[in-house]
Amino acid sequence: MIFEKIKKIISEQLKIDEENITRETSFEELGVDSLDLFQIIIEIEEEFGVQIEDAESIRTVEEAVDFVKGNIKK
Repeated sequence: MIFEKIKKIISEQLKIDEENITRETSFEELGVDSLDLFQIIIEIEEEFGVQIEDAESIRTVEEAVDFVKGNIKK
């Protein structure tokens, strides 16, 4: 569920097909620059109600999913 939502956010932000995004995909592989990453992080924060302090530490889709799982407000 979280993975699917994050995958959709990344897909919409980068205008790429969701099929190209797996849990193991790194943002570097997707050609994400710092502005793209900033936009993706903002979308994730808004979607899940989390605060990501160190966006640069999140390098893969799986790391983003794990961060949200660990910090989501229940």
